[in-house]
Amino acid sequence: MLRGGLWDMVIAMVLWGFWLPSCLGQTTSPSQDGKIKFRLAGYPRKHNEGRVEVFYNGEWGTICDDDFTLANAHVLCRHLGFVEALSWSHSAKYGPGTGKIWLDNVMCGGSENSIEKCVSRGWGNSDCTHQEDAGVVCKDERLPGFADSNIIEMQVDENRMEKIRLRPLSGAQAGRMPVTEGVIEVKFKEGWGHICNTGWTTKNSRVVCGMLGFPSQRTMGKKPSSLQTVYRIHSVACTGNEAHLSACSMEFSKANSSASCPDGGAAVVSCVPGPLFTQGRARRIKLNPMSQVRLKGGAKTGEGRVEVLNGSEWGTVCDDHWNLQSASVVCRELGFGTAKEALTGARMGQGMGPIYMNEVQCRGDEKSLWDCPHKSITAEDCRHMEDASVICNIPYMGFEKSIRLTGGRTRLEGRVELLLSTGSGVRDWGLVCGDGWTSREAMVVCRQLGLGHASSGLRETWYWDSSNVTEMVLSGVKCKGDEMTLTDCQHHSVVSCKRAGAQFSGGVICSDTASDLVLNAPLVEQTVYIEDRPLHLLYCAAEENCLAKSAAQANWPYGHRRLLRFSSEIHNIGKADFRPRLSRHSWVWHECHRHYHSMDIFTYYDLLSLNGTKVADGHKASFCLEDTECHEGDSKHYECANFGEQGITVGCWDVYRHDIDCQWIDITDVKPGNYILQVIINPNFEVAESDFTNNAMRCNCKYDGNRVWLHKCHLGDSFSEEAEKEFEHYPGQLNNKIS
Repeated sequence: MLRGGLWDMVIAMVLWGFWLPSCLGQTTSPSQDGKIKFRLAGYPRKHNEGRVEVFYNGEWGTICDDDFTLANAHVLCRHLGFVEALSWSHSAKYGPGTGKIWLDNVMCGGSENSIEKCVSRGWGNSDCTHQEDAGVVCKDERLPGFADSNIIEMQVDENRMEKIRLRPLSGAQAGRMPVTEGVIEVKFKEGWGHICNTGWTTKNSRVVCGMLGFPSQRTMGKKPSSLQTVYRIHSVACTGNEAHLSACSMEFSKANSSASCPDGGAAVVSCVPGPLFTQGRARRIKLNPMSQVRLKGGAKTGEGRVEVLNGSEWGTVCDDHWNLQSASVVCRELGFGTAKEALTGARMGQGMGPIYMNEVQCRGDEKSLWDCPHKSITAEDCRHMEDASVICNIPYMGFEKSIRLTGGRTRLEGRVELLLSTGSGVRDWGLVCGDGWTSREAMVVCRQLGLGHASSGLRETWYWDSSNVTEMVLSGVKCKGDEMTLTDCQHHSVVSCKRAGAQFSGGVICSDTASDLVLNAPLVEQTVYIEDRPLHLLYCAAEENCLAKSAAQANWPYGHRRLLRFSSEIHNIGKADFRPRLSRHSWVWHECHRHYHSMDIFTYYDLLSLNGTKVADGHKASFCLEDTECHEGDSKHYECANFGEQGITVGCWDVYRHDIDCQWIDITDVKPGNYILQVIINPNFEVAESDFTNNAMRCNCKYDGNRVWLHKCHLGDSFSEEAEKEFEHYPGQLNNKIS
């Protein structure tokens, strides 16, 4: 990128009235033959639409719209990994590009496997201007073998600038993480160089700090370097809103040469870390609980689906016009740097609540996403398959250096080993006790190693080759799941492990994707009722322990039990299928109901008093975990009849109707009053998910001895903290109407 000189690009953008730098917002296809590559660029757009750009003869360029047809768009969309084109655009709809106009008067039949086989004027032969650049809209369905990227990312011309880092100003700062202050070093093809600080501003520092994962910068005076150094970049002039230094105007020295830096030295910055990255143990500070934005569903710190708080309820953001400027506002608001990637198409999973914002268009200096111009949502505007996500720049902390996996078949699995200080002060590797080890602890390990989501947390690792590490150095580990390192989780102050031996240490299997189950809360509220069910119809339910303990003293088969019944609709909104942990040969056959149990416990149903005491409960094993229905475009994969496979496919849901055995709470012994109904999916964290905070659903429940009403049914993470506290002190419903 930035071919023809950065100043040419800046002047061109001013003339065109196109404010977004062309190095922002591009999606690149894999190289086709080592010579020609294709990408989508421009603004505003989504990941499957944009100005078509072609990399040929070592340079990026565009295609003219003369004689352009839908058949041309089909060929180009297949180059980009999509199945076909939906439409095409002319007259630089996505903004004019820069560089060469590589192709003109292109005429394809539509079936060609390469744009080179279509008729054209030949490479580089054109009479067009960039005001005639062609664009395409591809169908959002990937060809087999192409990654489902859904990314609007930062494209950096590696011939000019690959990455940046800070060299600490003193040796005393070198070992401290994160490095917040130092000389800026820029990597080029031929090595590292420096930036001349003549004319350097705090706006420039803001951009550099954002790239390094810091939300803001401190004001620093010039600190000329006395070292002999290479100044490759001069006269940097940023607005402060750029997501990357390469988007700022600047002058470059030629390779293998160095211009002087009159009256100055190497540029230095001092950055302010966010609350999660302050030096020392203070980094455990939580993000601002009053924040009106959060990230959900991401594997790593600083990434996830964008959710905003409106009133007391969380909702999502539609990806129309979503770009790096808006994504960077989210990242800085949360205490991270600028956005590395803006993602569309629910790349981090679909939300379940309301969609609040659409066509968000931030400048980049707003304090909150709510401060950015945006449109409100109507039911026709967006669906959750268009939820926006971000990946933020975060400071390098070196967390992965104190943990490793050993013995696994791939780098994604193995026995967990930690580098901790022993009693003598020497740092050495040790094992983690497997007692109580779950997929929540595995989530933290995979995050600390940068290996994505957890697939499994293993309490025994005897089947992996043993290393020479045998000592347990950590036990009693209990994580919430959002910690950045395993030692941030609760653990014993003194190691105490019930089972000795390396074969009983904790292990993990990591994965790029994970499932995420959520309950349809409104359906529970709409379907609740009470049934007095005769005992002679409950023998099978009693055999599977689906009744209260007092049922054992009942006068069978006479009498009845009072049951609180409702329907459950369990959605998989993650990016991987939800599968039982046990393989088919371990499933248990229940003759009475004639089905297989693939999980011991799939759901807990609890009726709680207002002070949290359990007054009645129920549970359901996943006797028939399958795809009941799916969203349009998603196919069913699981059907448990005839010993079929069990699971829930991404984009599908399993429905347990109110009239199914054990889909209830036995409230025969419950007195009339106000209660809280709580439903928890996957309560023992037996199967890994990307997010466990949305596995619980709660409702206000009013029971008058004859009828029951539910009110304010919601997922455990869908309300603000203040609203959830008010819910817990709920004094009772004012009326018996169901809203």
